[in-house]
Amino acid sequence: MHNDIKEILLSEEKLDQITTKLAKKIENDYKDSKNLLLLGILKGSVVFMSDLMKKIDMPMQIDFMKVSSYGSGTKTTGKINIILDLHRNDLTKLDILVVEDIIDSGKTLSYLTEYLKLAGARSVKTVTLLDKPSRREVEFEPDYCGATIPDEFVVGYGLDYAENYRTLPYVAILKPEVYTK
Repeated sequence: MHNDIKEILLSEEKLDQITTKLAKKIENDYKDSKNLLLLGILKGSVVFMSDLMKKIDMPMQIDFMKVSSYGSGTKTTGKINIILDLHRNDLTKLDILVVEDIIDSGKTLSYLTEYLKLAGARSVKTVTLLDKPSRREVEFEPDYCGATIPDEFVVGYGLDYAENYRTLPYVAILKPEVYTK
């Protein structure tokens, strides 16, 4: 796996610093919330969300949705598919913080935040580990962002290519020859 890496963008140490900084800001912003729900978007956000929630020192719940806008390759289809939905009876009482690994086009999180608001959530905000604003196709800015990165195909720390590389402890640029075969 490591031979497929072109360059490490964010080391384990840098990821730890990012999650610590984000956790403190979230903790401060939600200090008055009695019903914070971290909503992880499967599968990519699992590693990031796990590290983030351990550093937020306040009561919270967690849940998951599985949403996809990708086909079998590296390009988004533009169509949002909810594969695993959030089924809760207490949405009107929840402050939902959607946890995402990366924002490219912005279509998925833009759609999802509106979807959750229309479903009756008390509030909806977003936190992403990585942002690629150069790829944005809709007007969308995350409420919390770990790092802005260049338009490169990245893997590791939950991010994958064809379900591989998620377990790398860092975020790295994948060699183009790996995904253009």
